[in-house]
Amino acid sequence: MRHGGMVVSASINKYIYGIVTKNFDTTFQAISADYRTTVLNMPTTEGAVAQGDAGEMRLAQAVYEYFDLRLPINVFIASEVPPGTGLGSSGSAAAMLSTVFSALTNQGMNKQEIAEAAYTIETERLQAPVGKQDQYGAAYGGLNCFEFSADGVKVSPLRMSGSTVRKLERRLMLFYTGATRQARTILQEQRDNSDRSSGRTIDALHQIKALGWQIKDAIEQGRLDDFGLMLDESWQYKKSLATGVTNSFIDSAYEAARSQGVLGGKITGAGGGGFLMLYCHEDHQDGVRAALADLGLQQMRYAFEFEGARVLLHTTMLSTPFDWND
Repeated sequence: MRHGGMVVSASINKYIYGIVTKNFDTTFQAISADYRTTVLNMPTTEGAVAQGDAGEMRLAQAVYEYFDLRLPINVFIASEVPPGTGLGSSGSAAAMLSTVFSALTNQGMNKQEIAEAAYTIETERLQAPVGKQDQYGAAYGGLNCFEFSADGVKVSPLRMSGSTVRKLERRLMLFYTGATRQARTILQEQRDNSDRSSGRTIDALHQIKALGWQIKDAIEQGRLDDFGLMLDESWQYKKSLATGVTNSFIDSAYEAARSQGVLGGKITGAGGGGFLMLYCHEDHQDGVRAALADLGLQQMRYAFEFEGARVLLHTTMLSTPFDWND
């Protein structure tokens, strides 16, 4: 890691669920609600090959192999938001599955170990050109500053008053553009530009990182309007990272929102589609909703989430020993 990095991250209460049940034959099976009929079916014997390769199916197979599971189980995966919308669904799914499978293998992994396992699975086994922020955000939950360096990842919860947290939650609006995108293509172009030391890309990344530290200070000090303005400045730099980050529809929607009093915003995730995140005072929000509704964008309500990835066990499983290999 040549330059290091940092992000200010917020987790929201839109979840990815993994429901695990014992299978009564010798197979591991993962079923994804997001991909409807797509089914991964893998015998639990050595050297078996999985069927199906779409999205969460490939991820489920990779996590299963990473933890070297030989358990006959069914995993049903469902998400509250569509995949490919910039809200970190892939990293969240990897963190969720890593949490579930580490519990099944009695490894007792902590949040950092879960995040690192999820990142390793996505980047090494699935060759995804992603950073670590989504996996760490999903594993930890809450509002955090993540610092990335060759020495590892430093996690610092944002120091905010309860009133500032609630005000920020009210003023950050999410609107679905109605379009999903392939983050891999955008992120690969961004990485290629960075690896070639492209002056424009490297400069933009340095500017975004510098703004990240200023945004952290502004949020912690309760200067939320300053945060909104810096969000707009950061978005201008982000648009220069790769050709697919924005398009004419996104630009039109953003300008329509700005004309109604939005101070700043950005497309979440890599860009190209998904959700438009906007910072706006409460008394202007009705106008923003109306303007974006005319363009076909719908607001998604949310709240900040502070627990991160976790396993919910049935009470009978807590009190009764259960042998998955029976």
